[in-house]
Amino acid sequence: MTADKQIDTKLPPTEENKENVREGWLGLEILQIIKESQQQHGLRHGDYQRYRGYCSRRLRRLRKTLGFKMGNRHKFVGKKITVEILSDSRYLLLVLMEAERAWSYAMQLKQEANTEPRKKFHLLSRLRKAAKHSEKLEKLCESPRVDAKTKLEAQAYMAYLTGMVHFELQEWKLAMEAFNKCKTIYEKLASAFTEEMAVLYRQRVDEISPNIRYCAYNIGDQNAINDLMQMRLTGGGGGMMAEKLEALITQARTKQAAMMSEVEWRGRTVPVKIDKARIFLLGLADNEAAIAQAVNEETKEHLYETLLAECRDTIQAVREELKNEAKQRERSSDNESGKVSNLQFLHSYLTYIKLCTLVKRNESMAHTLQAKLKETGADENKRGPRPQDLIRLYDIILQSLAELSTLQGLEDDHTFQKEVSLKTLVYKAYRCFFIAQSYVLVKKWSEALVLYERVLKYAKEVQSKSKSLNNSLKDLPDVQELIAEVNAEKYSLQAAAILDTDEAPEVSAQQQVKDNTPLCEHLDNFHLDKTLVGKHPNLVQFPPEFQPIPCKPLFFDLALNHVAFPPLDDKVEQKGKGGLTGYIKGIFGFGS
Repeated sequence: MTADKQIDTKLPPTEENKENVREGWLGLEILQIIKESQQQHGLRHGDYQRYRGYCSRRLRRLRKTLGFKMGNRHKFVGKKITVEILSDSRYLLLVLMEAERAWSYAMQLKQEANTEPRKKFHLLSRLRKAAKHSEKLEKLCESPRVDAKTKLEAQAYMAYLTGMVHFELQEWKLAMEAFNKCKTIYEKLASAFTEEMAVLYRQRVDEISPNIRYCAYNIGDQNAINDLMQMRLTGGGGGMMAEKLEALITQARTKQAAMMSEVEWRGRTVPVKIDKARIFLLGLADNEAAIAQAVNEETKEHLYETLLAECRDTIQAVREELKNEAKQRERSSDNESGKVSNLQFLHSYLTYIKLCTLVKRNESMAHTLQAKLKETGADENKRGPRPQDLIRLYDIILQSLAELSTLQGLEDDHTFQKEVSLKTLVYKAYRCFFIAQSYVLVKKWSEALVLYERVLKYAKEVQSKSKSLNNSLKDLPDVQELIAEVNAEKYSLQAAAILDTDEAPEVSAQQQVKDNTPLCEHLDNFHLDKTLVGKHPNLVQFPPEFQPIPCKPLFFDLALNHVAFPPLDDKVEQKGKGGLTGYIKGIFGFGS
């Protein structure tokens, strides 16, 4: 059993439907029903086959509920819904689902016709079938039992499908008349009902407007092309209209491509002989201007993808020519090895455009994610992007820059290599910053602090190298803002690390203070000391330790060794020379 089998086949109980039932009127919210069904059953993702299956299942349930079966499993008996049997609004819904089923099949074939052109005939057949069912719905709504609003919505729906048929057949005048009729009806309905319903009608008018402008351009209104380009910038026109608009722009560029014969890049003029490359290079400035003027991120992302797709196709065309050129060189005797040919240099230029566009696109996505990340940080209950998402984007940017430095023909261009090296440092700094933030989220304070220091190292290196390459910094993020943000984050990190010691006491041995040094002696150094937030913080040494002080000085007579005393021989008593007799006398004391 599918999920939509549990959906009630009755109409939604809106206030207007209840009032119509009480008064005996039949009513149907046509636009609201088809929009809700489309959004819930596949069209949000462009899955027309799923929506067609839903329409078929709902038709079967409606026929079973109303007892309006087309025979049995053995025999088909055709029945037509007429005004006489129109006793329930679900009969109108039955015809509406038939039209929606045919339309969704046509849109599915439209997608498949890109690779299988023969399916375009089947597409036109199903579109005509959808228009036929819408015409049948409009005739049924002419019944006096149907309210005025349903009649108007049925007329607008029929005009829309009729216009789609003429649009595919390139009958521009008839298509424009049908679309204008549809637009007029929806504008009148928007002004007559509540704001909630008016939003739905205005959305339908916005969907139709690009088709009207395109028809006017094909009829001969040259001013309509400016309106179409503006709609492209604002993201207007989707599905079939988007493809028609891109084809129109390509057609206009093809007419101008004949005047373009060469391109100049990095001081070298290269002839452009490939038509696809001419068309792409001619529209490059317009595409970049369109991206700069895009009003929202969704439109900008679509324009980036379109530009990248065109660039890849152009590179592929040049690569095919390079293969032919290589074969010709092998056959010729004057093979110039070591010299980059004009075609190879053109290939390098197109690859440079592709890689630079990738860098800009990922940088734009990174800015969007950064803004959302800050909003999520302000609102803790709101779930949003993570720093890991930004790390992945900067990894892709660094990979693109690494490919830039290896382009053929630019190995000896030192200025180009310095520019790429400088850009690499900038994006390395940002990548390192978000890696640090991812560590902060898991409370790995020391790792985050080391990474913040590395960010500052990269930023200072960029500032020192950028003095000679000022022109290269105009498209890069401002590293000065990054330095200020890193400094603020460092202080917040240190405070959070200290406050987290009570909640997470298992602090690594490297983070803890290994000695009993008081806080006043290491104010310039950051340490995680859980005692600072306890009852006995180690702030100063008390009582202070004894320190030696100088005592009373001692004086030493150093000049005594250098003083010559006068002779005292005359004052010393002369002892006689007694010899051995005197010595003996001295021993026994006879001479004293």
